[in-house]
Amino acid sequence: MGVMNGIRRPRRSLISATAIAAAATLGIGTLSACSSDASSGSTGTAGKTDKFDVVASFYPMQFLAEQIGGDHVNVTTLTEPGQEPHDLEISAKQTAQLEETDAVLYLKGLQPTVDEAVTQSGVETKIDAATLTGLETHADDHDHAHEGEDEHGHEDEHGHEEESADADGHDHDHDVDGKDPHVWLDPVKYAEVAEGVGAAFEKADPDNAATYKKNTEALVGKLDELNTQFEDGLKNTKTKVFITTHSAFGYLAERYGLTQESISGLSPESEPSAARVKELGELAKADGVSTVFYETLVSDKTAKTIAKDSDLKTDVLDPLEGITDGSRGDDYFEVMEANLAALEKALGTTG
Repeated sequence: MGVMNGIRRPRRSLISATAIAAAATLGIGTLSACSSDASSGSTGTAGKTDKFDVVASFYPMQFLAEQIGGDHVNVTTLTEPGQEPHDLEISAKQTAQLEETDAVLYLKGLQPTVDEAVTQSGVETKIDAATLTGLETHADDHDHAHEGEDEHGHEDEHGHEEESADADGHDHDHDVDGKDPHVWLDPVKYAEVAEGVGAAFEKADPDNAATYKKNTEALVGKLDELNTQFEDGLKNTKTKVFITTHSAFGYLAERYGLTQESISGLSPESEPSAARVKELGELAKADGVSTVFYETLVSDKTAKTIAKDSDLKTDVLDPLEGITDGSRGDDYFEVMEANLAALEKALGTTG
């Protein structure tokens, strides 16, 4: 489902064929949810309520469920606010929670323990966001051998640098067949996922299908507007290159004609290798890069090390894997708008 950079997708008035096909394969039974109370969006224990109960794997999935479900859903999330979702370990309580819910909404390839728990669970409605849009493989446009890299990272068979496994043997940035799961950072792809989720909710809970359809259309419209904001804001910049500690922004970079340079292969708490620091410093000078971006849920140590050694600024580019008191906004749209402002400043928007 790739789209050429600079070409805007037309507004979608109908659910995409991919979303319909994915929703149709869910094997969803008829469920009832009649309450008009507000959705919870909590991290508490889910159970059989008089609503359509949905367990979301982490914030971007929770946001979709709440926006689409509105008053008819009870949403709980497996990932606590402030918790790095890649590192989530499913507890026995959460495993039991999956057995009690009406539906689970997750993104296969991002959280290995969630994938395993969902596969083993008996929940009837399993909505995998990764099947609702096309996943792609991304690498930094400046493809580096990263000579001098230490044991923190190595390249995979495709030439992309892999994250080292943690003490439990889990990759920090697990993916599916080498494909990037961070689709929610591209408003167009996130809209495609929203359409698929809406279709799944309509099928699972037909009594409230009209509401789900209406809410989905409203959300897709807002995402289309966000896409336009990014297109206009990043159209004319002094540089197209940005540096970030986490290679989460491949879809965003591709959508808006940018080049992501990530410090992948280094664990969040590790110092970058001298060779990589030198390489990024040379790249920053050559491409007019002024800023190294760091995240809200991981240490800023790596970014600040590179910035100091290369005489660069630092700023936040939020991968939106969770919302905390430190986030630059209270929801997906506010944080994405803050990300746009940060990129405009760092890239030198010329109007």
